[in-house]
Amino acid sequence: MARGHQKIQSQAKAQEKQAKLKKQQGHSATDQKKAALKALVYICAVCKSQMPDPKTYKQHFENKHPKNDMPPELKDV
Repeated sequence: MARGHQKIQSQAKAQEKQAKLKKQQGHSATDQKKAALKALVYICAVCKSQMPDPKTYKQHFENKHPKNDMPPELKDV
């Protein structure tokens, strides 16, 4: 069992090793999902589907809900 200075050195070495492994892994799946949710800011009033920008939202609405009236925020896009 390590004691004193040797213990501190082995803890520092283990910490560096953990940091290197974490850096190699890259972004975790939860981080990617959180970023994706932040990017999806427009929500369809009919089906609650999420879109990243108004242009995509308008295309979605025209294709998926042609019988419904266009929301006022999409008429000028």
